Amino acid sequence: MVLSPVLNILGLLTTILAAAMLIPMCFDLYFGSPDWQVFALSSLLTAFVGISVWLATTQRDGFDLGLRQAFLLTNGSWISIGLFGALPFMFSELQLSATDAIFESVSGITTTGSTVLERIEEASPGILIWRALLQWLGGVGIIVMAMAVLPMLSVGGMQLFRTESYESADKVVPRAAQLAGGIGLVYACLTAIWAIMLSIAGMSNFDAIAHAMTTIATGGYSTKTASIAAFDSVAIEWIIIGGMIVGSLPFAHYLAMVRGGWRPLLQDPQVRWFLALLAFVVSVLIWHLSSAGMAVSVAIREASFNAVSIMTGTGYGSANFSAWGGFASTLLLISMFVGGCGGSTTCGIKMFRLQVLATTARVQIGRLLSPHAVILAYYNRRPVSNEVMDSVMGFFYLYIICFVLLAIMLGALGLDFITALSGAATSISNVGPGLGNLIGAEGNFASLPDAAKWIMSFGMLLGRLELFTVLVMLNPGFWRR
Repeated sequence: MVLSPVLNILGLLTTILAAAMLIPMCFDLYFGSPDWQVFALSSLLTAFVGISVWLATTQRDGFDLGLRQAFLLTNGSWISIGLFGALPFMFSELQLSATDAIFESVSGITTTGSTVLERIEEASPGILIWRALLQWLGGVGIIVMAMAVLPMLSVGGMQLFRTESYESADKVVPRAAQLAGGIGLVYACLTAIWAIMLSIAGMSNFDAIAHAMTTIATGGYSTKTASIAAFDSVAIEWIIIGGMIVGSLPFAHYLAMVRGGWRPLLQDPQVRWFLALLAFVVSVLIWHLSSAGMAVSVAIREASFNAVSIMTGTGYGSANFSAWGGFASTLLLISMFVGGCGGSTTCGIKMFRLQVLATTARVQIGRLLSPHAVILAYYNRRPVSNEVMDSVMGFFYLYIICFVLLAIMLGALGLDFITALSGAATSISNVGPGLGNLIGAEGNFASLPDAAKWIMSFGMLLGRLELFTVLVMLNPGFWRR
């Protein structure tokens, strides 16, 4: 395998990350924090490595990426950004260990939102904005990957969204570059709109910018230890609910809306299914909390915010949902696996896969009842090929197997049942908080063993990169000629 094209693009991405580090440096300079020096040195080191690799692998004639190189680039980009993004956490006043710093960075770039910081307010403004910026970059990165890269690689049924003009894996990088501009503009505009709304609702400008970035990215990093509960504002919570839902819908439709209208978004079956399922989960939680004696207005507020936060994988908290009882905890745990729509900033199994699975089950039942009938599976009024059905079913089985293995490994390290189970779910689904007292809404991940943090970091990357993208590289055949 020729590695120079992969290394060239990785060097360019690392250089862009170095430039991004100058943003939190400016925040620390403005607020008078000594951590600006940390970001300056981290940026210099990252830029040195990135530019060196980029220059060493640049070719005059250009190059095309093959299928295996595209897989390698996808994995390498997220891993390298996670590692270099940890530098400011290690050398800042927080003085995090290498394990904690990498966990925090990987949690940020994968938009998971799990944190090892026990008192977030004590971090410098630069660190707080860096956490938000990592999630914001991870959010736009996963949109480009889901719209340009994964359909070409036929990962987990994503070939459903393949554009007819780009059937070849050699077109991955041009396709990604073409999409990045339009998506980046829409993404930045949505972030700016939510920052303005949060500022009007009562947040400081700094908090509004940070939370707008992590809301649209469905990341969940907050500038407060108590998350959104620290603001105690109904207006802020409903604005963030709207932002989390916007981040969970396909960004391809937002690009289409700029050129056309709302019709493609409203007609998309996965959007309708997602909103219907979300409304169902919220309604059930409201009924459960009000039945337990909570005031209806409070139940509507808390159930709506936390259900949307968990199901979209954002991970903000406005209440201690671990204390809502076994039924609510079970419902929220299952909701972690759903995620949002394909081509959004969310993770999880994704709505379109659940639809394909449901359609496949209906076809199988129909064939049992009418063995000689020709029954086809449909998605969005189009027949679903056997290749797509096999990809989706393979993804679903592998997702459950990986979740079980992660839970077993966490349990083997001595974690209790709820912590191990929800820790595995929250890492592979990129949600953020788990359940229970240790890693629940009012806890954090600082007290977990280092081995557990490495396992969960791997789980975050595994879930964010759609399983097959990572696991295909563990196959010896991947590296053979």
